[in-house]
Amino acid sequence: MGNRDTRVRGIAARAGGWSARHRWAAVGIWVLFVVLAMGLGSAAGTVELKDSDQLSGETGRAAAIAEEAGIDEPAGETVLVQGRDAGVKATSTEFRAAVDAVMKAVEGTGKVTNVTSPYDTETISKDGRSALVQFDMRGEAETAGDRVEPVLKAVEEVQKDHGSVLIEEIGGASMNKTFDDAFGDDFKQAEYSAVPVALGILLVAFGALVAALVPVLLAITAIVATMGLMMLVSHIQPMDDTSSSVMLLVGLAVGVDYCLFYLRREREERAAGRDPETALRIAAATSGRAIIVSGVTVCVAMAGMLFTGISTFKAMGLASLMVVAVAMVGSVTVLPAVLSLLGTRVEKGRIPFLHPDKRRKANGGSGNGHSGNGGSGDNGSRFWTSVLRVVLAKPAISLVVAAGALLAIAAPALGMKTQNLTLDQEFGDSLPIVATYERVNEAFPGGSDPAEVVVKADDINSAEVKAAIADFREQAVSSGASRGPVEVTVHDSQNVAFVYVPLVGGSNLDKAEKSLEIIRDEVRPATFGKVDGVEAPVTGQVAGSKDFNDQLVSAVAPVFAFVVVFAFLLMLLSFRSLTIAITSIVLNLLSVGAAYGILVAVFQHGWGASLVGAEGVGAIITWLPLFLFVILFGLSMDYHVFVVSRIREARMRGLTTRDAIQHGVVTTAGVITSAAVIMVAVFAIFGTLSMQSMKQMGVGLAAAVLIDATIIRGVLLPAVMALLGERNWYFPKWLNRLPDLSHDESPEAAASPPPPAVEGERVRV
Repeated sequence: MGNRDTRVRGIAARAGGWSARHRWAAVGIWVLFVVLAMGLGSAAGTVELKDSDQLSGETGRAAAIAEEAGIDEPAGETVLVQGRDAGVKATSTEFRAAVDAVMKAVEGTGKVTNVTSPYDTETISKDGRSALVQFDMRGEAETAGDRVEPVLKAVEEVQKDHGSVLIEEIGGASMNKTFDDAFGDDFKQAEYSAVPVALGILLVAFGALVAALVPVLLAITAIVATMGLMMLVSHIQPMDDTSSSVMLLVGLAVGVDYCLFYLRREREERAAGRDPETALRIAAATSGRAIIVSGVTVCVAMAGMLFTGISTFKAMGLASLMVVAVAMVGSVTVLPAVLSLLGTRVEKGRIPFLHPDKRRKANGGSGNGHSGNGGSGDNGSRFWTSVLRVVLAKPAISLVVAAGALLAIAAPALGMKTQNLTLDQEFGDSLPIVATYERVNEAFPGGSDPAEVVVKADDINSAEVKAAIADFREQAVSSGASRGPVEVTVHDSQNVAFVYVPLVGGSNLDKAEKSLEIIRDEVRPATFGKVDGVEAPVTGQVAGSKDFNDQLVSAVAPVFAFVVVFAFLLMLLSFRSLTIAITSIVLNLLSVGAAYGILVAVFQHGWGASLVGAEGVGAIITWLPLFLFVILFGLSMDYHVFVVSRIREARMRGLTTRDAIQHGVVTTAGVITSAAVIMVAVFAIFGTLSMQSMKQMGVGLAAAVLIDATIIRGVLLPAVMALLGERNWYFPKWLNRLPDLSHDESPEAAASPPPPAVEGERVRV
């Protein structure tokens, strides 16, 4: 009966039907869109985020003052000269000779300016064993890393001639060069390897080269189009490299997933005996609808980043939102056209023993003509059928055990501590410059990352302002916040001065923040606060970390509320069930909580950190918890919408709720497993990078997706729905006035007999 031509309802079904009937037009429009988006974007160019855009609070204001005054601070470099033995001190002849040699060598490169002697600036440690030669790199600070190599080599040559002292260089330019040399290719390799990894997994899932290539190509075209759109949007909301990387990750994940959902359903319907046209129409109305619901939900989650007020997050949110929207539109428009054009040729390039037909024969054949898991083989169905037999037989016990396990995993998150990671936390002992950083901080607490007070006045050289600067320098040390030396750079023509204050606490951010608090709340009001018309925001790494953390904390509540409320409303309108909307939110929050718990246990406390090549660094990078919440809440909706849509469809065909649960979970097991394996593999690639912040992101995302695709969707969801029974479909009458977004089922879904049973399934009508 399934081959009759019956009109279907819903945006997804209509879009799929139009595309299938106008195949070349749909493909042509998509290609034109991608080319135009990239072409217009390239012509418009990209507006990059400036420091004043990225920073918040006082740090943002300090950057704005410098930008408004047209002051480009040069990249500062420091050479540590340290006696190897206790007897070699700054007063000794060999020590002075080494300092003179360093100054002469760096000046001789022609790449530096403002070289200062530690004997003039009093940058000599209390024990007299260490001294700092300081200078600035010529040219723009952003590109100083490209010009610092001759200076580094000059310092190395001096070290060879002075064995009694340790001579090491550190600074913004040298650190940037070191990181670029060590890790610059890491990100590119991680991004480039994500595509072949996804393709390899799809080859295993589909067993055919063409079928595996279609999702990857759709995802790539969606990413390319979004790159062009990002360039255009950057003129309204500036973008940065981080937003591009996040866009690529999210775009690959959802682009492949959406295409995977669609293609699997079309394959499944053909395996059940439908003709290609009917199979495609059913896939459009069912999987297409699930893609739209999921895509809109993910977009809403990503939009939550816009409420942080932090430009970096707003850029990431917009980039992610756009790529999800583009992938969603492509999946329900150009994909049906491509599948219609390919027809049975989508099975071209079959791989022996990987194609589902071969796997079914190897397993003795399924015999029912209905590929329940859409081509992943019967083993997956058998496994999930076995699991569900236990879950549905004892739903209360399954719920208690699974929920208890996830709550236990989430428990460490209650003690989560967030901060920007210091150099030693980020890289450990993997780079020699980290040891230099630690030695400088030990000899000169806070000297490698001083607080910076940007003083703006009507007349920077007035007697009052000069007196305030002098008082500030004195009180910064007498208050105990700094051990000095407090240095001052005055820009007369711009009426701006920069005061550099090494903070007591150094690389220990907890102690350094206490020193910062003294500077901001006590020393500054007692000095600059007494002079009218003077601004004196305090910036620097410690201040930036605190301001960023404070703004994120204040943004947590509105972001969480926005994402949860809108996701709830979308689920309510899409499934017309108050119960499903509530359980969806609760299960997603439980999944995110478990991911938080794993992060804290591994990276904050160090439990099992060596298993993932990491180490406990005592904190989670500041931006990660909110970022993870938004990303995971959005991506986990992919699986949830897909499974619940299939359960609802089976229920509408006449199955009882319990049988619909089993049918829905088992028939989606293959596609969700494939999608989850791709996501876990891609995210795990970032977990292999040397930077702890990237490890945290990769491990957190991979663990959450794994938990979501297994415990949440395979155990908790069916257990909860089995316990609720018919109450799953509860929808109060007073809510009937709300818009109805649920009418996208195909006529075949509503009119045909209940779906064939998968192994172990009892069908009751």
